[in-house]
Amino acid sequence: MSADEDKYPGDSGRRRFVKGVVGGATLAGVGATGSVTINSVTSSSGAGGGATEMMAIENTDGPAPRGMPQIPIEIDGGELKGLWPEVKEEKQGGVTIEIAETELGGKTYSTEWFQYCGLETYEAIKPGYEPDQGNYLLVGSNPTYDWQSEFAEDDRLTVDMFSDYESWGNGIGVSGLGKPASGIWRSLDTENNLLVNVIRSPVIETLAEDGKAEGADGETYEVDDSTQKWLKASAPKGFIAWLNKCTHFCCVPKYKGLDGSAKFDAADEVYCPCHQSVYEPFSLVSTLFTARPRPQE
Repeated sequence: MSADEDKYPGDSGRRRFVKGVVGGATLAGVGATGSVTINSVTSSSGAGGGATEMMAIENTDGPAPRGMPQIPIEIDGGELKGLWPEVKEEKQGGVTIEIAETELGGKTYSTEWFQYCGLETYEAIKPGYEPDQGNYLLVGSNPTYDWQSEFAEDDRLTVDMFSDYESWGNGIGVSGLGKPASGIWRSLDTENNLLVNVIRSPVIETLAEDGKAEGADGETYEVDDSTQKWLKASAPKGFIAWLNKCTHFCCVPKYKGLDGSAKFDAADEVYCPCHQSVYEPFSLVSTLFTARPRPQE
């Protein structure tokens, strides 16, 4: 199989995991207890990386191999922050490296979730990097949504900005599913921005409380007990956020940001126009993939 064939999988292989350094069959059999062993195998050319289990908004269509990683949210005095895990040192392959991970909602949240698409080279991804703006979610210089245009690049996203989240709409798909914002995280003063999307949604709010929700789109959403526990810890007040880089070719998808998304039944989903990958922001799934190692420090 050529490299291009793997980048553009056929319909029957749409949901395959990227093989990465270790074969897909090997990764499928690796649980949380085996991830350290795999990490040591795959970190020879850099720091960290390897088999990683993350929570992601689900990829439901198109060539993307998996969902996009969720960013757990904290609310600090009404301002939105992306949670950054606890930083510690660990030996891998005889080398001491920094890692950032923490237990949250019954799962291990690690910054290795974000080590794909070259993002592992970004300064903002380094576990010990301390941004001047902290971990607050900022509006950014080129926001997707018209309502954000009155704010400056370094303005923090706040709960009050989403006060109409139960009725908001912009003519794409149905109204009332939630209010979105685009933004940047941890990277205002760095060369490369970490692009994020966040939605405050009554669907997420109800899923975290009851495990089942009826959306304004007529869909019924339901999560198991484990995911409900995770949502309670990672999505306060109905806020769901993710690192907005398509896992196919690293493009920037949009939620209710493109009129053409309706042609692909994605008006109410996150749609990537480059190769028509679709993600469901109200379906959180546990996903195993091979995180790329960071450059040696």
